[in-house]
Amino acid sequence: MSTRPRVSPPQGMDTANFGTVMQHLPDTINAFFDLYADFWRQGALSVTVKEMTRLRNARITDCGY
Repeated sequence: MSTRPRVSPPQGMDTANFGTVMQHLPDTINAFFDLYADFWRQGALSVTVKEMTRLRNARITDCGY
């Protein structure tokens, strides 16, 4: 899996990454970060288990982030 986005960055930006690509849809990125924050603050799993899962998933998918 490549870490290079398939979508070009917004106009005036050199680098295409998660943050710059999501700027195409500012309302969507704001909603995503609200949801992501809730995910980390709430739930049955501890933050430690969530982080270990995130890291394992990144390793398996060869994610560079």
